[in-house]
Amino acid sequence: MVITNLDLSIQLLKEYTLRMIEKCEDAVNLSVEYMMKKDMKSTKKLIRQDDDIDILREYIRDRSIELMALKQPLARDLRYIYSLSDISTELERIGDYATNICKESLDIGEEPFIKEMIDIPAMKNICVEMLKKLWDALKNDDADLAFDIAKKDVEVDELYEKVRESCLQVMHNNPDENINQGLRLVFIARYLERIGDHITNICEKIIYAKNGKMIEIG
Repeated sequence: MVITNLDLSIQLLKEYTLRMIEKCEDAVNLSVEYMMKKDMKSTKKLIRQDDDIDILREYIRDRSIELMALKQPLARDLRYIYSLSDISTELERIGDYATNICKESLDIGEEPFIKEMIDIPAMKNICVEMLKKLWDALKNDDADLAFDIAKKDVEVDELYEKVRESCLQVMHNNPDENINQGLRLVFIARYLERIGDHITNICEKIIYAKNGKMIEIG
């Protein structure tokens, strides 16, 4: 098999996309970990690191446009470049949601949590597991693994509903003291739920890049 300049360019785009996945995995994991530890200093530092994800997204977007314009790729190559560009957009949004979690965490500050923190860390763990496997799916162009990853999003959705209902109950029982933090915890759970959705979107793009079939999972 002859390796062309286009092949090498696509491989470089893929490597940058894999790096984005790694950075998003760290951001999601640490955003909740620092919240649980009430580590405000590390939370502020993590917010600033979102710029790294944005820079990678800009590179992948600009390079994708350049390749499509100058190399005029056909069939699978064109599909793959298009998919990587879209995946980078989804990853940028995941990074943004991790930053939003950090901001809500800073607003909660040193306050004791108004409820037992089980479901939000569980949501985070599932999202991080999905991102770890997502790296493998993209690295190996594994459409079957991508499909299996996307199915895990149901668990994230179910946990979100549990967090929302429990927070609403706590806020109802003592609105004067609990409503501010309760709303922020619901927002954090919502951001994790959206992260699960974006991971699912990426899985669909991996399947499209591999098989040429655009499917909707979930």
